[in-house]
Amino acid sequence: MEERNYEYDYSGKVYNGFAMLFVTLVIIPAAIAAVLLLSPDLLSPWPWVSSIALFIVFIIMLCGFFIQQPNQARVMIFFGKYRGTFRSTGYYWVNPFMSAKKVSLRIRNLDVAPIKVNDKTGNPVMIGMVLVWKVRDTYRVIFDVDTDLAEPQVTTDASGNVTIGKQTGDALSNFVKVQSDAALREVTGHYAYDDEDNRSDQVTLRSGSHEIVERLEEKLNERLSMAGIEVVEARLNYLAYAPEIAAVMLRRQQASAIISAREKIVEGAVSMVKMALTQLKDEGVVDLDEERKATMVSNLLVVLCADEPAQPVVNTGTLYN
Repeated sequence: MEERNYEYDYSGKVYNGFAMLFVTLVIIPAAIAAVLLLSPDLLSPWPWVSSIALFIVFIIMLCGFFIQQPNQARVMIFFGKYRGTFRSTGYYWVNPFMSAKKVSLRIRNLDVAPIKVNDKTGNPVMIGMVLVWKVRDTYRVIFDVDTDLAEPQVTTDASGNVTIGKQTGDALSNFVKVQSDAALREVTGHYAYDDEDNRSDQVTLRSGSHEIVERLEEKLNERLSMAGIEVVEARLNYLAYAPEIAAVMLRRQQASAIISAREKIVEGAVSMVKMALTQLKDEGVVDLDEERKATMVSNLLVVLCADEPAQPVVNTGTLYN
């Protein structure tokens, strides 16, 4: 579905704030002059009415001033109709009846707390990430996301009483957090935590490859683009097995490490035994039959593969005793 961009720059009248401040301050002496100079009779109502009217205009004009800093924007709304987005920086005055909603265009960070998710193999893992995002479309942020309402917060005291209240904080950040959790769960379900079959070509969460980051950013952009939000960067910052299987998986990893180490030890021991037999034969040190060769291979493998140093036994008899 093609997303239509409704955002455009504000083209209405916006005046310099300092010039309009001077004009506004002139209203005060004008109101005083209307009372003291326009009527010699202070009991006449018309000068007082004019003064009150000027005072009301003064209050209304004060509502039109605003200061806009870099990387900020104002969404101009005139009686419910979108008039454009104002992005210039400085001190300005606009029609007081124009609603100017401020939107921050600055980069924001979101630390997504670790959540429990099942990976591709069904193992529960705890995974968290850091999200860097910013507002791209001010129209969607204001009109497509309900930023006036916050998520309800449910709290339970020591007596078991449940209290429902409004959650403090930015509702837009709450929207980003919920969508980030959903995207993180979806991406995690497509990958295993670790390589279980010793396949070097298998992409896993633990490897932290560029492919996982790209897929996570793609899913985040799909979910957040509906609100006019752009994902700058997303990175996994926490990854571990869930507590209920952490001990079992630790023993499994230890067993895999021991097996790999044993394979290397046996491979090296066989190579050394082969080298020893070859040198004994080539240099004519001793002529061994097949039975003696098997005994020598067995002894050398025990010595080379044992965890503890082997205790030597001195043979005082013949070779066959």
